Amino acid sequence: MKSACIWTTTSPERQREYSRLEGNAVADVAVIGGGITGLSTALHLAETGVSVTLLEAGDIPCGGSGRSVGLVNAGMWIPPDDILEALGPENGERANAVLGRAPADVFTLIDRHGIDCQDTRTGTLHLAHNGKGAEELARRFEQFSRCGAPVELLEGEACQRRVGTHRIQRALLDRRAGTLNPTAYTRGLARAAHDAGANLHTHSAAEGIEREGDRWRVDTPQGSVRAPRLVIATNAYTEDHWNQVREHFFRGHFYQVASPPLSDELAGDILPERQGAWDTRTVLSSLRRDAEGRLILGSLGCGDSKPASFLRCWADRVQRHYFPQLGRVDWECTWTGQVGFTPDHTLRLFEPAPGILGVAGYNGRGITTGTVVGKGFAHYLNTGDDSLLPLPICSHQPIRAKPLWSTGYEGGFTLYHAGQCLRVLI
Repeated sequence: MKSACIWTTTSPERQREYSRLEGNAVADVAVIGGGITGLSTALHLAETGVSVTLLEAGDIPCGGSGRSVGLVNAGMWIPPDDILEALGPENGERANAVLGRAPADVFTLIDRHGIDCQDTRTGTLHLAHNGKGAEELARRFEQFSRCGAPVELLEGEACQRRVGTHRIQRALLDRRAGTLNPTAYTRGLARAAHDAGANLHTHSAAEGIEREGDRWRVDTPQGSVRAPRLVIATNAYTEDHWNQVREHFFRGHFYQVASPPLSDELAGDILPERQGAWDTRTVLSSLRRDAEGRLILGSLGCGDSKPASFLRCWADRVQRHYFPQLGRVDWECTWTGQVGFTPDHTLRLFEPAPGILGVAGYNGRGITTGTVVGKGFAHYLNTGDDSLLPLPICSHQPIRAKPLWSTGYEGGFTLYHAGQCLRVLI
């Protein structure tokens, strides 16, 4: 089992080369970070004629934007009523509305720019792995239905037919959602932004920012860009001490394991409509199939820090529990991406200094949230109106004891997976 991201090797959107930033550039807006948020911001700004320069430390993509499960989900990680409780009625209603429409925003961009990212639009499935999980899905179904969302609670045979396993007796189908190849989607956004006139520079890491009169100067190893407005879209991959985004999330990880392509004769009854799925476990398992028929399993935790034998054992355990009809699977590859978490599972939008916008804490919903945040940032920069954003731009207190949060999460994930491997848990 090799260490490689399957989305990179199977992306229909080819890798494009963008130049390093050399010399001194000037723009209306500078964007730091070439993931989905930064590219969506650059694209929507360039489409309105704004001069924008984007800086990415590596290739596009090199972080979580190209390494996720590829679920195009609506909403946040927590259900609508929990969002209202966490954010208050006004902000909660706004977040539910904007993020409820987020999958449609993603699919609209795909269609408008001809992004070949193998997207499906048949929904996603939340799977109840036990009785408590079934009660949680009933709670979510009631809340989503009250909001007018097109959701369906699948039971018994209808549920098993959609998932392909007798282990799941109840699932929540959200018809707003879908799947895609995240590397291909991110590459497609970059192509569209470049074609619209945005200046994209890879291998141009931002090394620091300084205020110069009415502009911000962002320095890179071989150049700089000066702009009156700056967007920092680094989220879970924020490292530098000068970058205040790092104070507003704690880092987690999500690993995945992919099989070779499986024939329809062998695996055609597994997620036959190609919905992406995840279960209600304390430490969830994600399940989906890609365009070539691979079974892709994932879970919270850092796969890079675990031996291949551990990951293989975990994948075997989950696969044999849900899909024993496959027999023995020779897993093809594994990869890990980073996730920006917040204690209350909600994102943060803030202005750390005049003229600078920042965002953190997508909590595993980066494809849809990053897309709409980029669109909302562009609209705000053009008009001063932040109504297209899921939340108002406001001040936040830094997250305390971040290392403890990260260590606690990772330790808990590892213990849970070890319990699965030892058949103590399933």
